[in-house]
Order: sequence, then C-alpha cells, then structure tokens
Amino acid sequence: MWPLLSWKGASGFSRYSTAEQVTHGIDASALTAIVTGASSGIGTETTRVLALRGVHVIMAVRNMDAGKHVRDAIAKEIPSAKLHAMELDLSCMASVHKFASDFNSSGLPLNLLINNAGVMAVPFMLSKDKMELQFATNHLGHFLLTNLLLDVMKKTARETKTEGRIVNVSSDLHRLPYPQGIRFHKLNEPSGYSSFHAYGQSKLANVLHANELTRHFKEERVNITANALTPGVVVTNLFRHLRVVNGCHLSFY
Repeated sequence: MWPLLSWKGASGFSRYSTAEQVTHGIDASALTAIVTGASSGIGTETTRVLALRGVHVIMAVRNMDAGKHVRDAIAKEIPSAKLHAMELDLSCMASVHKFASDFNSSGLPLNLLINNAGVMAVPFMLSKDKMELQFATNHLGHFLLTNLLLDVMKKTARETKTEGRIVNVSSDLHRLPYPQGIRFHKLNEPSGYSSFHAYGQSKLANVLHANELTRHFKEERVNITANALTPGVVVTNLFRHLRVVNGCHLSFY
C-alpha cells in the first residue's frame, strides 16, 4: 500500500476506514434517516451501518421486492434494527410527491436525508415525465424530494435542537460535464448526447444543489447542513452500462 493512500487525516481516519470504524461508539438511536437507493451498493451499506448505530432508517427504494430482501437481511444481522421500506422512483415526479406525502403524513421526524440513488452512463432515454433519465433520476428527483421534506427537517432540527444533515452523493465526475456545463437548453435532446457527460452534468447539479441549500440555511439560520460528496472508486451495479475492463465494472463515482 502506498504511504499516501493510507495517510490518516486530522479525524484519525484514512480512505480505507470503514463506516463501522468511523461510527464506532456512536449512539444515534434518537435519529431518523431517509436513504435513497437503499436496496443495493452504497445505499445498502449506509443503511446497515446507520441501523447498527440505532438510527431509524426509511429505505427509499424503486424495487420493493429488492428493498424488503435487503431490509430482512439487515434485520437478521442486527435484530434491533429499525427499518422501513417505502417505494420511490426518483425518475417519476409523481412517485416523489407520493413518497414525500406519505412520509410527511406519518408524523415521523427527519434528521438525515441521504440522496444516494442514481443511474450512470445510460443510453439516451426519457423518463416518464419526458426528462433525460440521468438528470431526472440523479438531480431532479432528489431536488424535488429534498424540497418536499424541508419543512419536516426544519421542524425536527428546531424541536430536537439537533443538527440536521442533507447529503448529496455526487461524483468526482462533476468536473467533467459537457464543455458548456449543464446544457439547460438541450437537456432532453438526443443530438450531441453523451452518456458520460450527461452523468457529469447531473453530478454537477448535485454539488450546486448542496451549495444553494447551504446558502439558504445560513440566511434562515436553520440548524441543518448540506454536503455533496464523492465516494471514490467503488464497484457496484451502478456501472452496469459501462464496458467491462479486465473482468470488472470499474469506474469512478
């Protein structure tokens, strides 16, 4: 292992530290979280470790069968886990509205919103709402979901006096959108479409969204923080539309 790769930062953790190591000793049993894309990859591991630390996790999943399978597997490993699966198709704005309405009607608090779900490098196609699929799923769905849940997050932060947190899982590829940045004037046009750059522009939108939320929270003096992060190089089914290299789907988030 190269020394720089194992170097530990001020937190005492390195890029090789696991979620379990980072959260060791934390009792988060008073918190409620929503994790999108919880039925696979990073979303599943995020859900598992949050549940391990006592968080009540709402698993927002497109495929309910897959979501229930993951929920049951985590519950078997962690008998004390507080998990609930709810259907959410981020590419469909009606589904986003229904999910948010159902959650808001539940009366549950909301401390953490982890906008993790996404698609990558898909061939050009439109969502049910006639929006380019990557931008619709990776950005627009999460943008709408966040806005619809902001009131309950603000209420939770105010009443519990506990800082809320919104996390947009972006990508280092936010640096590589189309040459003109986000093609607002050609979002839904197949001409000139690049699955790679379209992914990059959706991830750039995730970063800009987190920046704007931060400005909003500071102006309103709301006890919520917003972050955009890149998880690094991870082999998950997100890369199923990319070419196989040396037998592995290997790419960057």
